[in-house]
Order: sequence, then structure tokens, then C-alpha cells
Amino acid sequence: MVSLEDAVIARLESHGERFEILVDPDLAAEFRKDQSKVDIEDILAVQEVFKDARKGDKASEETMRKLFESDDPLEVAKIILKKGNIQLTAEQRRQMIKDKYKKIVNKIAREAINPQTGLPHPPKRIEKAMKEAKVHVDPFKTVDEQVNIVLKAIRAKIPIKFEKVKVAIKIPGETAGPVYGIISNFGKIIEEEWQKDGSWIAIVEIPGGLQDSFYQKMSEMTGGQVETRLLK
Repeated sequence: MVSLEDAVIARLESHGERFEILVDPDLAAEFRKDQSKVDIEDILAVQEVFKDARKGDKASEETMRKLFESDDPLEVAKIILKKGNIQLTAEQRRQMIKDKYKKIVNKIAREAINPQTGLPHPPKRIEKAMKEAKVHVDPFKTVDEQVNIVLKAIRAKIPIKFEKVKVAIKIPGETAGPVYGIISNFGKIIEEEWQKDGSWIAIVEIPGGLQDSFYQKMSEMTGGQVETRLLK
């Protein structure tokens, strides 16, 4: 549940009446795209419908029953989100764009590589390319909706593409347990096998942009006793 300080107003005007709810702007945007993915209770700062949220004046239950056939705040809130508008101050909009911009940069840095070298691009290089390409970020669209658009725009500035890579690893048997769990944070194990000397070998598929982080984490978890090889 979003705090009152971070909530914004979603408003619907109908038949001369105004209805407002206080919502998390990101979750509200996700709800409008796919209602099945977000619980309405998580979106609302308070489970109330107002005629003026800033003054704290609640909407009439009688009026809600008349216009929405329900006085249940959760049901009415769903209608307001689907049909109404989400109000943002200039500062809230700037902050939402900034946050969404950062998430897009991080996702591209995590999953993309330079196809010329097979290596990931640092986030700062991706951000620089986005600025040079004058990429516009929509605060109400999800990261996944915008990533491919951004990727297409910055290809004119840097060689880049989304790609998963396969890495062969070999580690001592005594560290296999902890490492096994960590690998799921990066990708998935394609093949695995225990060797006669007690070591564990595997082929792991991860997003191309995570190579450096993956190697560093494997070294950290095994005290440097890891062998890795990028498979072509």
C-alpha cells in the first residue's frame, strides 16, 4: 500500500459529480493495462472514495450506488481507474519519469550486449546513448512496453542487442550448494554433472549483460576457486 505522501489523485467526473481516490501512480498504470496483475487494495493509499480528496470530503454512498450500482469503495475505485484520469504534479511527473528512465537503463544493461565484442554495455553508456537519441520515456507505460522502443532508438548510437549467453562453470563440490541457489538469480542451469574428483560442472544460461556480475559473484562465492568459459 502506497503512503499518503507518495499517492496521487485518480479522478472521474460523471453526471455532474466528481469522484477521487488516492493511488500509487505506477500500480495504477499497471492496473489500467492488465487488471489481473495488480490487487486494487495495493494501489489505494486509503480504501475510501472522495468527492474532494485534498479536503478529505468523502463521496456520498447514495450517489455511488446511483452511478456505479455499488457503494463498495474497492469496486468504485476499479471503475475510477479504468475510466478516469490520474493527476500528477509537475514534480511527481518528473520523478516518475526519472525512476522509469533508470529502470529502463538497468534492464537494458542487464540483458543486452555489444554484438561486436559479446560484452555488456555499462549503464552510463546506455544512458548516454538514450540522451543522444533523445529518447522519450512515458511515466505511465511499463518498462517492458518501452524497452524495445528504446533499444531500436539507441542502435543508431551504439551496437547493441538482447541476447542470452551460455557459460560453462566448474567449482569445488563443497561450494556447490550455496552457488546453486545463487545461480537462479542470474539465469538457469541447462546441464549439470558431478565429477569423480567431487567438483560440480554446469552450463548456465544468463542474460548477456550479466556476464561480469555473474563471474564476480561466482568468484566471491567460491573464494576464487571457479573456472568459467563462455560458450559460443
